[in-house]
Amino acid sequence: AVTPLSDFVLRIVRVDGLEGVFDMKPYLDRGSFRELKDPAYFKQVHVLFGAITWPNGLDIAPETLEAGLQPQSVRSQA
Repeated sequence: AVTPLSDFVLRIVRVDGLEGVFDMKPYLDRGSFRELKDPAYFKQVHVLFGAITWPNGLDIAPETLEAGLQPQSVRSQA
């Protein structure tokens, strides 16, 4: 499952139990990811065939997602 949060952060819960938050801000100035700067569009995120995806077909590589996933409790203390 994926839930868009404020400040271009995604809350991720995978079926294998891994969960946390993923900050998309570092990607927003790169190529196709620029579209996600529109908060309304960013909020259209969903899971399609197990991938975090937006309507334009843009998705996040699972390895990138896993490498950048932070436990929510750690992020909330920062």
